[in-house]
Amino acid sequence: MRTRCARLMRFAAASISAMMLFAAAACGSQTSSEQPAQTNPGTTSQQKATGPITVVSSINQWGSLAAELGGDDVKVTSIVNTTNVDAHDFEPKTSDIAKLSKAQIVIANGAGYDSWATKALGKSSSLVSAASVVGAMEGDNPHLWFSKDARSGMAEAITDAYIKALPSKKKDFQQRLKTWQQGEKSLEKWTGDFTKNHSKLTYAATEPVAYYLMADLGFDDATPKGYAQSVASEGESAPADLQSFQQLIEKRSIDVLINNTQEASDATNMITGTAGRSDVPVVDVSEQMPEKAESLNAWINQLVNTIIDAVDPSYGCEANEDSESADGTDEANGADDTADADGNGSADGTQNTENGDADTGASGTDATEQQDGSDTATTQSDKDSTPNFIRECKASKSSSQQSDTSSNDSDSSDSSQEPDTKQPDPGK
Repeated sequence: MRTRCARLMRFAAASISAMMLFAAAACGSQTSSEQPAQTNPGTTSQQKATGPITVVSSINQWGSLAAELGGDDVKVTSIVNTTNVDAHDFEPKTSDIAKLSKAQIVIANGAGYDSWATKALGKSSSLVSAASVVGAMEGDNPHLWFSKDARSGMAEAITDAYIKALPSKKKDFQQRLKTWQQGEKSLEKWTGDFTKNHSKLTYAATEPVAYYLMADLGFDDATPKGYAQSVASEGESAPADLQSFQQLIEKRSIDVLINNTQEASDATNMITGTAGRSDVPVVDVSEQMPEKAESLNAWINQLVNTIIDAVDPSYGCEANEDSESADGTDEANGADDTADADGNGSADGTQNTENGDADTGASGTDATEQQDGSDTATTQSDKDSTPNFIRECKASKSSSQQSDTSSNDSDSSDSSQEPDTKQPDPGK
């Protein structure tokens, strides 16, 4: 009995020792495995959080808007960025696909216009599509950048994508959006005034590139249906449809002809030639934004002015001319007084140049942000750089240029005679 009890006690002691050893080993293993991983301060996520955001746009129309809204906080690349390329038939290169796949944000037009851009979308990329913003589908008119609703919707969608990618710059992005919206409001205001004062205006188009722009201006599309359908299906127009188009122009049943310069053909050349012989004004419009354009809205404003010059060149110009003739002398005197007060110092000249740049758009805002780096400076600069789109009259430009030329000639003449009128210094 004693022997059996002793054996049981030794067995129990051995079991307890084994359990303690197992528990100690398990505890050590758990402690080492549950230690939190060290964060590398140079990880990719933190690099993304500091910017700039890598943005790739399929076309330069939306790329220009993206750059204006992002400022120095984004790096924007536009794949199709010249009027020498037809976006409908564009084939991206390997390098273009690589840029799209690596972008943090991809901006596309959609509606079948640039399907190659969305096919190359990377797994971690965010997509902002104009077609998705306005609810357009493949088969609809894809020239969405000419629509005021699409531009406003895209500005908000792009800004939201920026804030998600770089939350620390939320205030800057929101301020740039506000600045852009103020400029868009000024553009819509004066074009809306034109629409209210002009009814029953009609146009025809060699290709429906400016359909949304003309609709916003209140024009009715009088393009022959047979011709329009053949163009939409990318087929050749029937002779009867071309004849109908020519008769429409020869009877001067339209106020203006819109010609897509990037879709030229024998048929379009014949149509524009007929317009020239019939004294019907022709306005050339490209699909891609010209390289010289400062921004998307600046380009739209220029096109609207050109269209109005074609149908009513005196609109909005008579009042401007009267105002300029009444105020021109005072403004000139004020400018001279300002110049005399400021002097010719380099510091004043630099400041004036910077203010001028700020007035042109986002570039001035970015420069201020880069110098000061403060929210207050950014806000003030954005207020100063708010674009104001207005009616630009040809007559006013011509008279202004002639006045400047005459003034320069007069100044040159006066300066050349100045040495003869000086009195000798009696102290020399």
